[in-house]
Amino acid sequence: MPIVTSTIKGQIVIPAVLRKKFGIVKGTPINIYEQNDKIILEPIHEDPVKQGRGILTTKGRVLKRLIADRKEEAKL
Repeated sequence: MPIVTSTIKGQIVIPAVLRKKFGIVKGTPINIYEQNDKIILEPIHEDPVKQGRGILTTKGRVLKRLIADRKEEAKL
């Protein structure tokens, strides 16, 4: 387990191995809190649904078809 030292401002460097393991990159928000007399750092990853938004280039065709299907189902 690596040991890190804090700066005068209380800053620390998270070791590269841990940054890679937990997907921490520049700008990753990190929740910090105390639990059982320990300091816990927990990276906050974006919602995977939000991250994937826009990767399919259907130009709204899928959504339009889904809405049409739902309207047809509602008629039955």
